[in-house]
Amino acid sequence: MSALARTFFLCAPRSHAAVKGCVVTGHPPARADAAMPFGCLTLGEKKDYNSPSEVTDKYDLGQIVKTEEFCEIFRAKDRNTLKMYTCKKFHKKDGRKVRKAAKNEIMILKMVKHHNILQLVDAFETKKEYFIVLELATGREVFDWILDQGYYSERDTSNVMRQVLEAVAYLHSLKIVHRNLKLENLVYFNRLKHSKIVISDFQLAKLENGLIKDPCGTPEYLAPEVVGRQRYGRPVDCWAIGVIMYILLSGNPPFYDDSEEEDSDNRDKNLFLKILSGDYEFDSPYWDDISDSAKTLVASLMEVDQDQRLTAQEAIAHEWISGNAASDKNIKDGVCAQIEKNFAKAKWKKAVRVTTLMKRLRGPDQGDAGAAGAAGGATADAGAPGGAPAPPAGMSDGAAACIKAALKGKTPDPQPAAPAAPAQPDEQQQTRCNGDAPQMLPQRKED
Repeated sequence: MSALARTFFLCAPRSHAAVKGCVVTGHPPARADAAMPFGCLTLGEKKDYNSPSEVTDKYDLGQIVKTEEFCEIFRAKDRNTLKMYTCKKFHKKDGRKVRKAAKNEIMILKMVKHHNILQLVDAFETKKEYFIVLELATGREVFDWILDQGYYSERDTSNVMRQVLEAVAYLHSLKIVHRNLKLENLVYFNRLKHSKIVISDFQLAKLENGLIKDPCGTPEYLAPEVVGRQRYGRPVDCWAIGVIMYILLSGNPPFYDDSEEEDSDNRDKNLFLKILSGDYEFDSPYWDDISDSAKTLVASLMEVDQDQRLTAQEAIAHEWISGNAASDKNIKDGVCAQIEKNFAKAKWKKAVRVTTLMKRLRGPDQGDAGAAGAAGGATADAGAPGGAPAPPAGMSDGAAACIKAALKGKTPDPQPAAPAAPAQPDEQQQTRCNGDAPQMLPQRKED
């Protein structure tokens, strides 16, 4: 059944005969005025949209505060309580990926309630727009907060990471994968001294009903299994948390391109190669004053093999988070100097997605062996028994060689692999999280 059909019949009774299209079989044809099950649309039925006045009668929308990739952001004042909120406005005319992002964020936010997650207040759909009304976070981004501190230590970082981990562990208990955790999406709720941290931006979040295939996120925070075009799930969020922790403790990103390449594709190519290999270090002098316990936790979160990676709940139990292992030594000067050096660059402040570089990974000279190896890795269940996982992130040697060779612009040596299943004529193109994320490797149809 198509996704559209599943949406139509989400709430239809399951005890009756099978449902096809918008006709309930096994019963006499319903009269035009007969009540239909909630959630079942009849052909030609008009959708019940909100009128624009329903939004403006309830909220006074101010000027645009910020424009993001999918939406415009306003301040909104409740006309009755005078309380201020954040309002996101998505224009349907801007395309399918914008409409999908809005509907997805509404669906996910309706499921969650946690003190470290920015809460949904209201949602409206008119004929032309989606409006999402959220709690207003008046605090600063974590970067700005660090720069304003007179004293900053591992214990401050541990407090930030504990709150992020608790929110992510909650999401993961609901089988929700955020998929775009990064420092820009972590903000202080207000400007009080002991303000809580909140996670925002759920446009790319996804329910983990089986492992996920579409590559998605911000390049610097992508896990190896996403870059390697493997199936993935909740462990990608834990990898991103490891990247965030690495940055907060050193002021440096764990993966970066030393060259001054103007071509963003070449920069990302070098970045992806390092991510695939887990090629990062605790460089001196930036990590000289950081405790071994902190380094151990970062390494456990940034484990290349997703099956061996620490979970959010396991990380919460780590002594650096829940114990007294975090040092109270002031590390502000070194961290701030590196933050100002590294993160003033536009390429880091810009919330870019997976780039068109990934087209390189499905070129015609890639060879059947690499494609078959990748397909084999993609269809394996992450929790399935039978053999030790091959690096990186459970992919086969052939797939890994193919990916790395494609990134380097070379043709990989042939690798022995099981033959791939022939493509079926009715196979649908794999869905993507946005229009700029093409498939990295050919996929075979699932058995």
